[in-house]
Amino acid sequence: MQRRHLLSAVSAASLFGITGANAAKLALDTRPLPEDKLAERNPEAYWKKIREEQFFLPNWRAFLNNGSLGVAPRPVVRAVAGYLEQSAGLTMDYYPRWGYEAMEEQRQELARFYGCKKEEIAFMHNATEALCTIAAGIDLKAGDEVLLTDQEHPSGRGCWQIRQARHGISLREVKIPLPPKSAGQLTDLLIGAIGPRTRVLSFSGILSPTGLVMPIREICDAARAKGVITVLDGAHMHGQIAFRTSELGCDYMAGSPHKWAFAPAGCGLLYIREENLEKLWPSIASGSWNNEDLKAARFMNVGTNNRAIFEGMMAGLKFLEQLGPERVYARIHEQARYFFKKSQECPHVDLLTPGNDAMFGSLVTVKFKSPKVDKLQELLKKKRIWTTGGQQVRLSSHVHTRKSDIDLYFETVKEALG
Repeated sequence: MQRRHLLSAVSAASLFGITGANAAKLALDTRPLPEDKLAERNPEAYWKKIREEQFFLPNWRAFLNNGSLGVAPRPVVRAVAGYLEQSAGLTMDYYPRWGYEAMEEQRQELARFYGCKKEEIAFMHNATEALCTIAAGIDLKAGDEVLLTDQEHPSGRGCWQIRQARHGISLREVKIPLPPKSAGQLTDLLIGAIGPRTRVLSFSGILSPTGLVMPIREICDAARAKGVITVLDGAHMHGQIAFRTSELGCDYMAGSPHKWAFAPAGCGLLYIREENLEKLWPSIASGSWNNEDLKAARFMNVGTNNRAIFEGMMAGLKFLEQLGPERVYARIHEQARYFFKKSQECPHVDLLTPGNDAMFGSLVTVKFKSPKVDKLQELLKKKRIWTTGGQQVRLSSHVHTRKSDIDLYFETVKEALG
């Protein structure tokens, strides 16, 4: 084997903390995806092979927190490590970086898959950066109101709280019932809260604390009819549910494909509806910050950055397409339904996720009836079961999650709480 390939393998393994004699072997173990016939004949066997052959996850790890940080498969790790090696050798005839480059080909691929125009999409480091870019770039004056839900991620609040502190805008939150009665109830609550000073409605497409899928198009269309700008926190959307960005109706959208779309950490997306491209101010400025011919790409003029991460993101998109997006969506939703069923049977929790199958993807949230969950947390750590902590727990899985992982979690709840 060539030394170049060996170095790529070792680098890939070390990125994920895999060291020792097995590092090179693990990273070099390249296998094709199982045949589609296996998925049709024996889906459990198919997904078992996917975990064992396409991910670095050890057998002892039960990972039920994909909603916080996704797990990159082997092809993604290889893409990152391989590009780092190529850039170190300068084997290409362009600068191996991003931060000044428009990366037209990559953005075209993303636009094709996520259903928008290439001119409307830009790379970011994460959804937080994209949200801050949006919030800082919209013209607002003292007294203008931004409407939020009470279930927003801290990043979905913080970007507007800075504007409140610096420029005197007003923030108001709409309380979301848990669980809600219907999608129509959610639309009525948000649109009914719009007042005469409301300029922006900023909300998550999938609520981070609970995994609730919001009726995005209905909300955005109704807000637009009232002249209100819509900002969508889509951190949990890319790779978890099927959508086309242009059909959502939002003015702006932030994304984090590292959660569900197999990208490595450090990848984010910014969508700017075409009519808003010249209205949004950049918050980081380099030489082409005012070149409006670049469209959304001018928001990528942020200085030298590591392009290998985005080569990994493109490899993650390819991996998702090879698996089949609909197959992935169906699998992770099937697991969520199993989470829901097990939660219903568990006497120690209340479900915060609605029973309506269309209102959740792969995130199910429960609240423990007893606040005394310390023993449970200790047992989970001992058994190497990874979830969110506290009294309210968000359970999330991906294609690498096994049914036995979910069973083990609820067995541990029973063991800890009786």
